[in-house]
Amino acid sequence: MQAVKEIMTTEVITIQPSASVIEAIELMRANKIRDLVVSPGEDGEYGIVTEADVVYKVTAEGASASSKTVADIMSPCKTVDPELSVQELAEFFKKNRFHRTPVIQNGELKGIVSTFDIVRKTMWWQD
Repeated sequence: MQAVKEIMTTEVITIQPSASVIEAIELMRANKIRDLVVSPGEDGEYGIVTEADVVYKVTAEGASASSKTVADIMSPCKTVDPELSVQELAEFFKKNRFHRTPVIQNGELKGIVSTFDIVRKTMWWQD
């Protein structure tokens, strides 16, 4: 059975919670990605900011992206260990209604893993 460490993306673009939404949009556009891992804030917790967060929490509300910070719109997230099995990861995503999450080991960011990674990089469901 494959583990998260075998399917995760190891090159992760991060952003500080205090960064502006404009900075987040520019980072996503420059790197051709749809989400950013938000570095731990004062609470020590990681977060995720996605294109959908920008659309639903800024644009749809008629707010200005320059007046909002990443902390204002990011989604809290739980993290997973790289040794977790892919099947356990799928169950974790289903239970928590997540599509992606940071991979943390010993307090260090190791990568990010998504439902797309499960579909694209595994065949566990065919075992």
